[in-house]
Amino acid sequence: MRESDVIARLRRIATHEAARGLLDDAALFHGLVITHDSIAEGVHFLPFDPPASVGWKLVTVNLSDLAAKGASPAVALLSLTIRGDSEWEDEFITGVEAACESYALPLIGGDTIALPDGAPRVLGLTAIGYAGIRVPNRSGGEPGDRLWLIGNIGESAAGLEQLLADPKATGPLIDVYRRPVPLLAAGTALAPHAKAMMDVSDGLLLDALRLAQASSCGAEYLPETTSRLPGKYRAATNTSAAPGSLAAMQSSLPASRAAASCRARGPDFDS
Repeated sequence: MRESDVIARLRRIATHEAARGLLDDAALFHGLVITHDSIAEGVHFLPFDPPASVGWKLVTVNLSDLAAKGASPAVALLSLTIRGDSEWEDEFITGVEAACESYALPLIGGDTIALPDGAPRVLGLTAIGYAGIRVPNRSGGEPGDRLWLIGNIGESAAGLEQLLADPKATGPLIDVYRRPVPLLAAGTALAPHAKAMMDVSDGLLLDALRLAQASSCGAEYLPETTSRLPGKYRAATNTSAAPGSLAAMQSSLPASRAAASCRARGPDFDS
């Protein structure tokens, strides 16, 4: 089954109003925003990525979903696969610990499971956040709204490209790929005003399509208005995000909110 088929099948089960029709980044249950993301070795992180960076990434990709709902971190539950490499697992937990401490996210429990030697690791985290005064979903956009991008896209994909060419590569793009930063402050500031909002983790065009489809409308994309990377990485900027990365967040706001949204945007990169 394709992912879209799986989600369509699950909608027959997830009928509670908290599920929001499985059309959103997170569930909303009695004032709590709840999300769960998993990352898989060889898909969302590389086998030679530092384990601490994998732990950091697992936490922050989940916090990205909370940010896209304007929620503030509350607590988390960890799903950890153990493969008998104590050093890797200890460093991974150190990365989880660092991210949880950085974003005031207490770890309150979870689950562990042993894997056969050589099996790829699949790691998961459930993040729970406190809802703000408004929790924008993906489906609130309307014709005439402006779609704003907060942050820069393409940096994580460019970092992954560098690592695939040279596993020993270092630099700022590698840091973005391995240690993404959730846009929690921007999410909190925008949520009260946004009609629709989501994080951009699968590429701008794909995620803009998802937001437009959830809102039952179209979207016009103007490449010249998008934040850009220098030189040879610019081609990736408009379309792609590395799997398992946090790239940016997009928000649909009425045209009257344009000035406030513009102030929340990240810096432009040019050659």
